Amino acid sequence: MATAVTANRAELIAIANSVASEKMIDKAIVIEAMEDAIQRAARSRYGAENDIRAKLDPNTGDLRLWRVVEVVEAVDDYFKQVDVKGAQKLQKDAALGDFIVDPLPPIEFGRIAAQAAKQVIFQKVRDAERERQFEEYKDRAGEIITGVVKRVEFGHVVVDLGRAEGVIRRDAQIPREVVRVNDRIRSLILNVRRENRGPQIFLSRAHPDFMKKLFAQEVPEIYDGIIEIKAAARDPGSRAKIGVISHDSSIDPVGACVGMKGSRVQAVVQEMQGEKIDIIPWSPDIATFVVNALQPASVSRVVIDEEEERIEVVVPDDQLSLAIGRRGQNVRLASQLTGKAIDILTEADASEKRQKDFVERSAMFEKELDVDETLAQLLVAEGFTNLEEVAYVEVEEIAGIEGFDEDLAGELQNRATEALERRDAASREERTALGVEDALAGMPYLNEAMLVTLGKAGIKTLDDLADLATDELVEKKRVEPRRRNEDAPKRPEPKGGILAEYGLSDEQGNEIIMAARAHWFEDEAPEASADEVEADETPVEEASADDAVVEDVATEETTVDEAVAEDVSADDASDEDASVEDAADKTDTKSEGDKA
Repeated sequence: MATAVTANRAELIAIANSVASEKMIDKAIVIEAMEDAIQRAARSRYGAENDIRAKLDPNTGDLRLWRVVEVVEAVDDYFKQVDVKGAQKLQKDAALGDFIVDPLPPIEFGRIAAQAAKQVIFQKVRDAERERQFEEYKDRAGEIITGVVKRVEFGHVVVDLGRAEGVIRRDAQIPREVVRVNDRIRSLILNVRRENRGPQIFLSRAHPDFMKKLFAQEVPEIYDGIIEIKAAARDPGSRAKIGVISHDSSIDPVGACVGMKGSRVQAVVQEMQGEKIDIIPWSPDIATFVVNALQPASVSRVVIDEEEERIEVVVPDDQLSLAIGRRGQNVRLASQLTGKAIDILTEADASEKRQKDFVERSAMFEKELDVDETLAQLLVAEGFTNLEEVAYVEVEEIAGIEGFDEDLAGELQNRATEALERRDAASREERTALGVEDALAGMPYLNEAMLVTLGKAGIKTLDDLADLATDELVEKKRVEPRRRNEDAPKRPEPKGGILAEYGLSDEQGNEIIMAARAHWFEDEAPEASADEVEADETPVEEASADDAVVEDVATEETTVDEAVAEDVSADDASDEDASVEDAADKTDTKSEGDKA
C-alpha cells in the first residue's frame, strides 16, 4: 500500500504533541483533526465524489491514503463502486458485496490545500477545547473561582481561569467597581452553557449567591452546616441583607457571622467593594421575619394578607423614612428577602385606612342586606368583609355573635344570597349588553363580574380569551412603596392583568386559558373524523360495485378480492373492466378532492 508523507514524520508528531499540550486536549483528537484535514485535501485532489480515507500513525508519523470502493455486479457510481473483475485486480479474493481498499499515491499540498487543512485542524481543535471546558466546568456552577482579568470588552470582563476563560457580563458586575487587566478577581460560576461560539462560562459578582459563598469561606460554622443562610438579597455595591439560622442552640448565628470585632463580615464587605451587610435572624414565622428584615426600623404591627401574598407593615410616624430607606432600598431588600410584597404605612395612615374600610363595608352591608347601621357595624367588627362570607359561612358562626340568634343568622344569610343573585343578574345583563359570549361563562373560576370586566377589556369570545397569556389575564398589580417626597413626580402606575383585582393565581389563570383553547382541538377533531369516515366509506361502496361487474363476467369461480385485483392490474380489460376503471377514476377523483 502506498504511503504519502506531506511533512517530516517526526515534525507531524511534534506538532500534534505541542497542540495537545497547549490546548490541554487529548492527542488523539489532534491526530483525528489532521487526518480529517488530509482527507479533505485528497478529495480536492482526486475528486470529492471519492470515499477517501487517511490514517496517521501517532507513533511513527506514517500517513496512509486510500479509496474505499464497493464490489457490485453492475456499476452505477464509478467513484464508489467497482465490478468483480476490476475488484479482483486489486484484491484476488474480492467477492460481490465486499468493500475493498484502493491505495492512492502521495499528494503534495498546494498553498490553498494547505490553508484549508490548517483551517480544518484549527476548527477541530477549537471545538475539542470548548467541549473540554464545558465538561470540566458544567458541574461547578455555584462555586467561587479565582482568575486573572485578561481583557475588558464592551464593558464585559473576560477572566482567565487557567484552563478556560469566563466572562463577567456588565449586569453581573458590582456597580462602580474598577477592574484592570491582570487584576486577580473572585467570582461566582453562575452558569455553564454549551455554545458554538462566544463564552461558555458565565461569572457573577452581583448575584446573592456570591455573598453566600463568601460567608461560607469566612465562617466555618456555615461551611460545616451548623449555621445556614436561609435567604439573601442584594443591591450590589450598596447594601445587602441575609437571614441566618443556627441548628445549634448554643451558637448565636448573627454573632458567628459578624466575628470578633467584625473581622468575618468585614472580609466579605471588602470583597464586595464596601457593600453594607445587615445580618438578621431568620424565623419560620413570616411576621417575625418581616419585622427582623426591616431593621433598623421598629415595627408597630404586621397584617398578613394570605390571598394576595401581601404584608402590610405599620410603623411609627418617625420610623417611616427609616423603614422605606433611601429610594425604597430597605423595604425593597426586605421584600426580596422574605419573598412577600410589603406595604409600609404609618400609624396615622393605618388608622385612616381602617376607618375608611370600616365605613365602606358597613355601608355596603347596610345597603345590600337592608339592615340598620348598628347591625352592619357588628358584622364588620366581627371580621366579615363581603357578602360571600356572610352567605356561605356556617350559620353557627353568625349566630355566635353577641345579640344574634339562629333565626337572625339565617335571615342574614338568605338576604346575602339574594343580594348576590341580584348582583349576578345585573352583571349578566351588562355582560349581554357588552356582547360577551355565553361560552365564556362555562370557563372555570369565572363569575359574572369577571366576565363583565373581560368584556370591558375587549375579551368577548373564546378565541379572544385563548389568545391571552397568563400574565395578561391574572398578573397582580405591583404596588410601589410610599416615598418620602410626596411632591415628587409620580411614576406611571404599574398595570396588572385584566382580572388582577379578583386575586386569581397563575395556576388558575393557566387553567382558564387552556380551557378556552380546548375548542381549537375539538374543532379539528370532528373534521378529521368526518374526512376519515368519508374516505373509508367511499372505496367500500365503489369496490362493491366493481366486484359486481367482475362477478358478472367471471369465467371461473374467484373471490371478490381476487377479481378486484385482476381488474386493477389487467391491461387487456374487457368492456366490463371499463366499468371498473370508471369506478376507480371516481375513487381517484374523490381522493384528490379529500387531499385538496
